[in-house]
Amino acid sequence: MQHEILKHLHDIKESIDSIYEYLGDNRDFKEYKTNKLLRRGVERELEIIGEATNRILKIDSSIEIPDSRRIVDLRNWVIHRYDKVDDIIIWGIILKDIPRLREQIDKLIK
Repeated sequence: MQHEILKHLHDIKESIDSIYEYLGDNRDFKEYKTNKLLRRGVERELEIIGEATNRILKIDSSIEIPDSRRIVDLRNWVIHRYDKVDDIIIWGIILKDIPRLREQIDKLIK
């Protein structure tokens, strides 16, 4: 695998790890919703995940990252439509999509 692609995969992994670190073991939507710093930190990591995914696809579109288009679209939504970000949707992504993405990225890195 190309060095640049591997770097971006590690960036995605690091951002996922950061999201888990920010949330801690006690993942609580109420805490997430009321903590602006936490929300902004998670949103920033989602931006990085989307940008890294986009860069990987530009280098080699055959790299299989399931839901890659959705990941890039999420990045664009968080950045360009920041005033329309829905905490419930982001929370669902954290609970459902991020664990799956982590598994997929770990497989690609290995």
